[in-house]
Amino acid sequence: MARVAVLGAGTMGHALALVFALGGHSVRLTDSNPATLARAKGLMETALATLAEAGEAPDGWTAAHLAQAVTRHDSLAECVDGAEIIVEAIVEDPDAKRALYAALDAVAPPEAIIASNTSYLDIFPLMPAARQRRTLIAHWYTPPYLVDLVDIVGGPQTDPAAVETVRATVAAMGKQPIVMRKFVPGYIANRIQSAIGLEVQQLLDDGVATAEEIDAAIIHGIALRLPILGVLAKADFTGLPMMQLALANRMYTPPPVRGASGSLDALVARGRTGVMAGAGFYDWGGKDPETLFEERDRRLLALRRALREIGTMAGLERDA
Repeated sequence: MARVAVLGAGTMGHALALVFALGGHSVRLTDSNPATLARAKGLMETALATLAEAGEAPDGWTAAHLAQAVTRHDSLAECVDGAEIIVEAIVEDPDAKRALYAALDAVAPPEAIIASNTSYLDIFPLMPAARQRRTLIAHWYTPPYLVDLVDIVGGPQTDPAAVETVRATVAAMGKQPIVMRKFVPGYIANRIQSAIGLEVQQLLDDGVATAEEIDAAIIHGIALRLPILGVLAKADFTGLPMMQLALANRMYTPPPVRGASGSLDALVARGRTGVMAGAGFYDWGGKDPETLFEERDRRLLALRRALREIGTMAGLERDA
């Protein structure tokens, strides 16, 4: 059991606190916004209840058990006191991270591992020199209590032992860590997702298809194969000469990175910003966000259980 401090109690922070607590660790949680820190308790309890209902939480876990496993602290110094692993999950702003790292340098234990959940920032130039040896990136995907992938990246000066400690800790909690050879913005999954996003926006802007039709093509087409085969194992089944021919014939030209999308900008201008606003590409029928997140989580849980039974034919899971 490790002593874990989670800095930032927002969308990812409170969920990461829950993940580490369910993994058997002692967790302290803090946030610079008192309201965000206060709200984290209810969000963790709701997620725990969903997991417990699906049989995905350890036996005996209740809200009272959670309150003992995850304590909330107003002070950064109090939160990181005695911490072995410090998870940074604050806003994706370089100045905010630099300021936090400077404050952390003054109060954190010298040998504490600092693991940033940054989605795309190169945080290593922002970290004080004395902390570089024990700093790395451990990037999780939302919701982290359901999505098992964790990108782990060391910096130029990171001690390989620190990387291995975090990798082993993540793996012991039943997650799927990927240790990358070097930092690239977006890691692997997000870079592929970004390429898909560019194509989706091009199709929408050109009026080729509706949001519903695009999602149907993904759900009933490529998504069925991806959980079992991934992309490259699927190519093995198709035959690599087909991939060669596709490249040689230039069957596909990716859309340019334009920096904006007319269809997306129009939705945002109308206040249709997503589930939290009640509408985005879809009208979510007046359901409150908490209900929609619970419905999403239940479906993801059912899919994850099914995939465990089915198994995969590609990658690290097959070899495990």
